[in-house]
This record gives sequence, C-alpha cells and structure tokens, in this order.
Amino acid sequence: MARKPALDIATLLKLGPEKLARLVLDETQDNPGFKRRVAAAVAGTAGPDAIAKIVDRRLAGLERARGFVDWDKARAFADDLRSLVAVIAEELGPADPALAVDRLLRFLVTHGTVFERVDDSSGRVADTYARAIEALRPLVGQLGAAASVLPERVTEALGASAYGYLTPVARAIIPHLPPAVLAAWDADLAARSAAVGAPGCDRWFRSAAAEWAEIRQAIAVARGDLDGLLAIEAAKPDHVQRPLAMAAQLLEAGRAAEALDWVRKEPSPQRGRVTILDDDSFDPEDDPEAPAVQRVSLEARILDALGRRDEARALRWEGFAATLSAKLLREHLKSLPDFDDLEAEENALSLALDHPEGLVALGFLLDWNRRDLAARLVIARAESWSGADWYVLPKVADLLQHEHPVAATILYRSLLADILARARSKAYGHGVEYLRRLDQLAGAAEADAAWPQGMEAHAAWRAALKRDHGRKTGFWSQMGESGKAGAAEPERPLRGRAPRWVQSP
Repeated sequence: MARKPALDIATLLKLGPEKLARLVLDETQDNPGFKRRVAAAVAGTAGPDAIAKIVDRRLAGLERARGFVDWDKARAFADDLRSLVAVIAEELGPADPALAVDRLLRFLVTHGTVFERVDDSSGRVADTYARAIEALRPLVGQLGAAASVLPERVTEALGASAYGYLTPVARAIIPHLPPAVLAAWDADLAARSAAVGAPGCDRWFRSAAAEWAEIRQAIAVARGDLDGLLAIEAAKPDHVQRPLAMAAQLLEAGRAAEALDWVRKEPSPQRGRVTILDDDSFDPEDDPEAPAVQRVSLEARILDALGRRDEARALRWEGFAATLSAKLLREHLKSLPDFDDLEAEENALSLALDHPEGLVALGFLLDWNRRDLAARLVIARAESWSGADWYVLPKVADLLQHEHPVAATILYRSLLADILARARSKAYGHGVEYLRRLDQLAGAAEADAAWPQGMEAHAAWRAALKRDHGRKTGFWSQMGESGKAGAAEPERPLRGRAPRWVQSP
C-alpha cells in the first residue's frame, strides 16, 4: 500500500501557485474563519494598517454584541474567536508588533461580556483567551521603549475583571519589560495596596489587592529581588501564603537557614489517599496529600544543605511512614550508605503490608513495581475491598489479572457484588465486563497455589450470584443469559383505591 504524501510546505509548493490558490479559494467558501484569515493576509500586502482595519471591525462587533449564543452555534463562535486571535498574532504581529499588542489587549478586555453570552462548558472560549495571552509574550519583547505604557493600560483595562485575567496577562509581559518600567509598575501597585486599608475602601479593592500582590511578586522575581518577594509573601494572610515556594527560592539562593523557617510553616504530612492515573500508574504527586510529601522532601534537602544529614534521613523515613510516598522512600534510600538501603527497603515493604489503609498500601506497592506484594495484600485482606472504590480497583485488577489471577478475582468479585447489591443499572455494562473476566480467570485462579482455603469456587460463586440477583434482568440480558428461572420481577400492585370512570351524562 502506497504511503500518503506528507503535508508540509515543501510538498505543497510543488502544487504550484495557481492550484494552491484554487484550493484556498474553495476552502474559503465553507470555512468562514479561514476566509477571514485569508482576507487579512491579502490585506496585509497593503501594510499593517489594512490588517488592523479588518481586526478593528471584528473587535467592534464583539464589543457591541450582547445576545446569547445558542448551544448549537457555540462551536462556530469559539472558532471565530480563535481565527481573530490568529489574525492578530500571525498576520498583524509580524507586520507591526505594537498594533498587534494593542488589539490583543483590546480582545482580552471582551472576556467579561463574552463569558456572559455563551455556555463555555467545553472550555473552547477560555482556551482562546489563554492563546491570546500566550501570543502577547513574543510581541511585547519586540516593543522596546513603547512597552512603557503597558503596565498602566493592563492594570486599568483588566483590573476590574471578575475572571482573574489581570494576573496571567501581567505575568506574560513582565519578563519583557525594561527594569525602569518594572520599578515604576511595582511602585504604582504598592501605592494601590497601601490605599486598601484607608477608611471607606470598598470590598473590590480588598479583593484586587491579592492580584496586585501576585503581580508585585512576579516583578520581584524578574528583578532578582528575593527579599522583596519574601516581604510581600510575609504580608499576606497566613492561609494564602506559599511557604514551600518561598523555601525553595531561599534554598536555591543558598539561604538554607531562612529556608528552614519557611518550610516549617507548612503543615506536617498526614496519611495519604491513593490516586490512580489513566496510564495505569500511581502518582503521589497527584495525591491531595502531595503538599505534605513535598514539604518533607524539601525540608530534608534543606537539612542536608545545613549539614544535618541524620535529621534529614529521620525526617524522610517518618514522612514515608505517614504517607507511603514512593518519592520519599527513593530519596531516603539514596541518602543511606551502601548496603544499608537493602535492609531499609525491606523494612519499608513490611511497613506497607501492615499499613492500616489498604488502598494507600496498594498504591505504594504498585508504584514500587512490586505487583507480587500487591497481590499478596489483596489476598490477605480479601474481605476488606469495597466496590465503592470503583475509581481505583478496576485498574488494579487489570494490572494483576495476568500474573496474579487470584488477586484479580477477589477485586472483580468485590466490584460486581457492589454493583448488583445496589442495583446500579447504569453500571451494569461494567458489571458484565467484570463477570466475563471472572469467567476467563476461573481456571487459572483456582489452579493457583495462592487460592485461599475456604474461598468459594467460581461455579458455586456464580450460581449464588444468579440466585441472589436473578431478578435483575437488565444485567443478565446484557450477559446474554436469563436470570433465575421464573424470576422475572412481577409488576407491583397499585396501592390505594383505583379510579372509577363513569360516562358523563
């Protein structure tokens, strides 16, 4: 079979200008967004002002519009916005960066009314505004002295936004602004923040002050002003401070003693909760307790930098015992002298097998690539697994079914039993899959030496399942089987007195 030719610039140029022009013209008939981009490119041959004129017409229409966009037109609306951003960034930007930055900011200001006009549950519209912010970065870097007007314009244009667009736009342009402009912007925001506590200051100013603080910190980072960054952070309310971020900055700067004070402001680790990802792996960094793991890891590195290595090792081990984080165990083993790590690893695995929270232990053992121990844990705690943990157990069973069919059988049975016990008809499709897996695993599982004494054989278990849940015809029909003979659920009798109909005279 012949390979399809790659669509790249070199291949397309071989078609010749006339054929390419015809293809472009045909596409413009069916694709309004593409048609607008082509019109802007053609206008660009007359200079950037011609492109800006096209963009201005579309921006003016966007600014005036107030009608709600129906659901069936939402995708086309989002595509239209995307093409507008593409014209500004890719057609106007190379021709005149200043005009492009001006129009991108003008577009970003429209987000408030746009979000009120369209249901953006798909995220397409929000993604378009994010693209516009990203498009600002390279363009601002080309403005030179003209960038000095941007801070005031950005603050005034986006400062009243209820959607928090001021901060990401500021972060996009800060790295490209000259030092004098950054210093002036910081002074302006500091003055605004000082006015927040003045008598008569309304709630909006107090809310905006949080964004101003974030922008001032981004400015401090760009200026290399670590003390300024820390001072702003220390002035925030305790519940919004970011001790780990500050500690990491101080450690990188070689100020380990100060970093230790900051990292210890973060709460100590608690027992974790396992989260399984789509790639059939476990990741402690995706866990809600991850900040606790990060705190221990960072504090241990700080203690190492201070020469307090024994404290660092003890801290990592305590953190691992509390969270069963594979990340902390790896760091702990790496810090040990040669050969001591083998004994420490065995102790860690024993601790995991005895851990009171089965899912946490299971997650660690799989993350540590010890499926044999994970299977042992499943079998040892066969009665403790609950089908209510459907967001984790199916993937665990899938991981174990080939090498450890007994453990997989236990998990699939728990999942199916929960679905049928609660008559979760919407999950019957999953239940059918679990039962088919159990049918396939039965021979290998019952022949495995790991099969627990007293565990019911598959045939008997299946017969009991049909006896107890034979009336759930919706499930058994999906299996292609009938339920218990004669067990179709009878119609429920009407309660109360039936209405009596009489003919009107």
